[in-house]
Amino acid sequence: MRIDTEPEPTLRWRETLGVYARPRMLSMLALGFSSGLPFMLIFSTLSAWLRQSGVALVTIGMFSWVSLVYTLKFLWAPVVDRLRLPLIGTLLGQRRSWMLLAQLGIATALAAIAVSDAGAHVGRVAWLALWLAFAAATQDIAVDAWRIESAPALEQGAMAGAYQLGYRLALIVGSAGALWTAADLGWQSAYALMAMLVGIGVLTTLLVAEPARRVPQISVLTEQRVVDWLERHAHWPGGLRNASAWVIGAVICPVLDFFARYGARLGLLLFAFISTYRLTDFTMGVMANPFYLDLGFTLKQVAAVAKVYGTLWTFAGILAGGLAVARWGRTRSLVLGSMLVIVSNLAYAALATHREAGVAGLATIISLDNFAQGAHGTALIAFMSSLTSASYTATQYAVLSSLYALPPKLLMGTSGFVVHAVGYAPFYLYTASLSIPALVLLWVLSRRADFGLVA
Repeated sequence: MRIDTEPEPTLRWRETLGVYARPRMLSMLALGFSSGLPFMLIFSTLSAWLRQSGVALVTIGMFSWVSLVYTLKFLWAPVVDRLRLPLIGTLLGQRRSWMLLAQLGIATALAAIAVSDAGAHVGRVAWLALWLAFAAATQDIAVDAWRIESAPALEQGAMAGAYQLGYRLALIVGSAGALWTAADLGWQSAYALMAMLVGIGVLTTLLVAEPARRVPQISVLTEQRVVDWLERHAHWPGGLRNASAWVIGAVICPVLDFFARYGARLGLLLFAFISTYRLTDFTMGVMANPFYLDLGFTLKQVAAVAKVYGTLWTFAGILAGGLAVARWGRTRSLVLGSMLVIVSNLAYAALATHREAGVAGLATIISLDNFAQGAHGTALIAFMSSLTSASYTATQYAVLSSLYALPPKLLMGTSGFVVHAVGYAPFYLYTASLSIPALVLLWVLSRRADFGLVA
């Protein structure tokens, strides 16, 4: 594969390691924790509470639709990107004010769930879960924008690594921590404790600096496309003209800007690459726990190996991914992430074929998979961050992150049918092959001279 056609900025190993010692990495770690905390509390942890409360499985399954809020966050990302909040927007700045507002929404939703009876008021809990997901997705938009604007391109890999590290720590707290608390003190106390932990994000938001705009954000109503629109529709009523102009400036212009910078052909190739890069991760992940159980491992063994020991290897993969981006550049780190994921899925196929590995064998394969996914995800986050324009940071990153998640989420729903039809070993060969389209697209991109101009 030709991967060196574009000169990419890199660092020496000593400089690479030194990036993680900078103060903003600690801030990014805390904000990553704040972003990850609500996720499990909306899904698996809440499902456990609902099941213990006697709620039907069909109803619990319908709660998964709440995840669509995360996928559709690009719909209101332009508002977060371009609308300055009154009062707190002046005091804290564009990014921090939206982060704080979202965090207060998360804390309020968790506190409201904490005082609810999940068994008796399922509808109320469902609406609160939707509110929680909306606030959490809004926080993600603002945090992503803060991350991209707070560090130069060479540090984006490390920033992505710090973000993912904090995010993964929060997933453990929101799942194992909440379950442990619920077992001793009850579900209401568990969710009340989680609401208090939102204070970590609130405190960080108040302490960090508002990032300086590398490129001044143009007012929606002064962008040339909007000016031209207003001139062509001067006969429209004033209110309608202003509303339509804001939509064009906040929603249409970020997309047009992306293709204006990269061109239609390169832009579509970038979209295709991003939407296929994590097909393997999502598709195999939904079948992981059923696979472990079908091999005869107990829930405690799976919990100890996958949720505790395996998580340590995820952290190692995240750090390695950040170092790879800083040391070798985006293209090589993307190739490395894909190759690691392919190898880990081939290892699962081997385990499914022989079925004789004990807990040690399971731990080895899970460790490899978690390390691969950590490096894989960090490389993609850093790459997507490099594609955004400083004038439309939040909107463009929200579009790109929704783009990488939507196709895999649609495909992962077919995983059960594939396993049922062919068995686990062929299934993991199939998931390994899903990384090939992204590698082919990356090879095509790397051969284009204009790919070297990408951020």
